[in-house]
Amino acid sequence: MEYDEEKITKLSSELFNALRMLRELSELPKDEFLSNPHYVASAKYFLIVAIEAATDICNHIISRNKLRVPEDYADTFRVMKEAGFFDDEFAERLMRMARFRNRLVHIYWNVDDELIYEILQGDIEDLEEFIDRLMGNLRKL
Repeated sequence: MEYDEEKITKLSSELFNALRMLRELSELPKDEFLSNPHYVASAKYFLIVAIEAATDICNHIISRNKLRVPEDYADTFRVMKEAGFFDDEFAERLMRMARFRNRLVHIYWNVDDELIYEILQGDIEDLEEFIDRLMGNLRKL
């Protein structure tokens, strides 16, 4: 697989920075998080940044290697699965994450703040696992 190491490093750095901020927000007690609209807005923003960095990394690899053009954000992870980067179960989790990104971007005012907190408590690990699996697969190729 071909890829621009500098571009992957830059996008990974954006993802790691967003994850660092999301981890800080995840350490807040639920009541404190939910009562502060700035915390909630920050979490939404950093979720968008992290998810977009993950899709940008994938789109770079897809483009460089002339893989099938994704139909949408979620399909980006399906293409990567087809290329052998992710198994079915993990690709499905990533695709749900991409669809959630669309909800955040397009109807952010209608996303339950408690759901954001729940995501901070468990689902941001998917983004950490994403980068570990992706980099592990790139090193093998």
